[in-house]
Amino acid sequence: MSLKELYHDRRVRCGFWSLLYLLWVIWLGNYWWLLGLGVIFDHHITRKVKWVFWKKEYKEGEKRNVLLDWLDAIIFAVIVVTFINIFFFQAFKIPSSSMESSLMTGDHLFVSKLSYGPRVPQTPLTVPFTHNVLPGGSESYSTLIQNKYRRLKGFGNVRRGDYVVFGFPNGDTVLTKAPADDYYMMVRTAGREYAISNFGPVKVRPSDKKDHYVKRCVAIAGDTVSIIDGRVYVNGEAQEVWEGVQSTYSVTTTGQKINPKNLEKLGINVGELWFNPQMPGYPAMPLTAAMKEQIEKFQNVISVVENVDAYPPDYPDSYLTIFPFVESYRWTRDNFGPLWIPSKGSTVSLTLENLPLYSRIIRDYEGNQLEVRDGVIYINSELADSYTFLQDYYFMMGDNRHNSLDSRYWGFVPEDHIVGKPAVIWFSTDRNKPFPSNIRWRRLFKFV
Repeated sequence: MSLKELYHDRRVRCGFWSLLYLLWVIWLGNYWWLLGLGVIFDHHITRKVKWVFWKKEYKEGEKRNVLLDWLDAIIFAVIVVTFINIFFFQAFKIPSSSMESSLMTGDHLFVSKLSYGPRVPQTPLTVPFTHNVLPGGSESYSTLIQNKYRRLKGFGNVRRGDYVVFGFPNGDTVLTKAPADDYYMMVRTAGREYAISNFGPVKVRPSDKKDHYVKRCVAIAGDTVSIIDGRVYVNGEAQEVWEGVQSTYSVTTTGQKINPKNLEKLGINVGELWFNPQMPGYPAMPLTAAMKEQIEKFQNVISVVENVDAYPPDYPDSYLTIFPFVESYRWTRDNFGPLWIPSKGSTVSLTLENLPLYSRIIRDYEGNQLEVRDGVIYINSELADSYTFLQDYYFMMGDNRHNSLDSRYWGFVPEDHIVGKPAVIWFSTDRNKPFPSNIRWRRLFKFV
C-alpha cells in the first residue's frame, strides 16, 4: 500500500493529525486545548458535526460552485498563515537604513520565531495579516482580551552578534500624526504640549503591538557595555567589528564629486549622500572598513577621517537624546557607558545617581509604582535602596552606527519584547531606482 493510499484511510489521517496536535498542545503547555482532540476525532471518524461548515460537499457529476471554492481556499489560507505567523515565521520589511550595509532598506525578511521561542499572543483579537494598524491608519486589534506574557520553548537564546527583531521599547505611546517618531524623545526636546498639539492625540499600544525594529544585539543580560571613540567594548574587551558595521567619515576631495557608479559598486547608498562644495567633499559618508580602504584609493580623494562624537556632543546628540537623558553622565553616541545590562534575578543597589538608568524598567517594563520623595526612593510606597529584576534585558545597536536610533537613544530592550531572528531575505528592492532595475536580484532568498 502506497503512502497516498494509506493516508486516505480516515483512521490513519485521524491518528496523524491527532499526534501533530498533541505535540503542539505539549509545546503550548495549555492542556485545555486537549479538548480539540475530540474535534479531530469527530471530523475524521464519527462525523456528527460539520466543522468545516462553509465547505460544500458535491455529489457525483454536480457542477462546482466557484465562489464557495474560493471561500474555502481563502479561509484555509487565513487559518494556516495566521498559525504560521504566530508560532513559526513572520514577514518583516526593513523600513530604514539603520542596518546598512548588513540589512538593506527594502529587504523583505522572514523572521524565525522558533529561534528564541514564539510569544503566546497577548492581544489575540487582531485582524489577520496585520500587526497594529489597518491600511487606513486605524488600529487593527482589540484589547478586549489581554493575556499575560508567556514565551514557548525555542531553539536557543539571544546571543551577542545576533540580528534581532523586537518591539520598539518606546512604542507604547504613539503620536497619531507622527507614529514613526519617538514620543518620549519629542517630549524631552520640544515639550509634551508641543508634541500633542502638533502631532497628537496619543494612543497607547499593548506590549505585543508595538512597532517592530531590527538591530544587532551587542550585549546580553549581565554584560557591561562601553563605547569608546565609536568602538564597542563588552566586559572590558573590544567587540568584533562585523563585516556590515559602518560609521560616517568626512571624505575630502579635490573639489569634484566621486563618480556615483563607483560608489554604488562599493554598496554605498548614494541616495543618502550629501556633497558639500565648500568643504569640498562629503561630511558624513557611511563606510564599512572595507569601503574605507577602497575610497582612500580614489584619485580625487584627499583624506578620509572618521566622525567621532566626544563630549560636549554635536547637535542633535544632546544629553536629552542620549540615554539616560541626564547631563551629568556626559555620554554621546560614540563615547557611552560603562553600562551594566540587568539580568533576571540580579539585584542592584539604587541611588539617586543610578536611578535614571533603571527607572523605566522598574516603572514601565516590570509594573511598579516608583517615586522619589525628599531625596528618598520608594517602590510601591515602600522605602527602596535596591531592586531585583524580573527578566533579562539586552543592548541593541544598528550596524549603520551614525544613522540608527537604538539602545544609545532609548535604553534597554526587555526580554518580553523579543520577537525573533531574521532567517532569510526573500525579496529586496531599492527605492532609489525604477522598476525593474530596483530589484536586488543577488539578495533574493539570501540566508541571513
